[in-house]
Amino acid sequence: MDFNYLVIEGNIGAGKTSLARKLAVETGGRLILEQFVDNPFLAKFYSDPDRYAFPVELSFLAERYQQLKTELQNRDLFQARVISDYYLTKSLIFSKNTLKQDELKLFEKLFSIISLQVPRPDLYVYLHASVETLLNNIKTRGRPYEQNIQPGYLEEIQKGYFSFFKMRKDLKILVIDTTRIDFVNRKEDYEKIRKVIYEREYNEGLNMIIL
Repeated sequence: MDFNYLVIEGNIGAGKTSLARKLAVETGGRLILEQFVDNPFLAKFYSDPDRYAFPVELSFLAERYQQLKTELQNRDLFQARVISDYYLTKSLIFSKNTLKQDELKLFEKLFSIISLQVPRPDLYVYLHASVETLLNNIKTRGRPYEQNIQPGYLEEIQKGYFSFFKMRKDLKILVIDTTRIDFVNRKEDYEKIRKVIYEREYNEGLNMIIL
């Protein structure tokens, strides 16, 4: 299979950016990476979530929308394939776990308007890993502002993703359980996940594979 627009998603520490990079290099696709380090509220949010949840989510939504809209509209004819390590819906999923009820209602209104202007991917891949694996990955990569992330927060994010999957019958969604493989450091594991993505057909709705 060939995809003009492929999304690689996952929870914090799932390895989505690493996989997106590898696939982009191999296929010659244009890579779109989330610019999370540019968010001025992110470190503040991790230290004081109640105070900074709304500005951090609003900032992420604006940045993600602007980046995707610009990148997907200005495709290079000689590099038509696009691989992204996030999808705009990520903003809605995370906001449901961070915002207060009144803030969430306002955020959902804004999201419903903005999301209509972003194309759907040909395939949406979600890398699923155990919370223990995610925490180990977070610790290994050593970003200071992530070190206090709690298991319960990661569990709630996972629930949010799967709630989204159940609702989106119009989208080809592939969930790959990567708990038992290491596609970042083991070439044979990377080959397994690449073949699952590119050498099989998937129906609209939720498709699940354990590697």
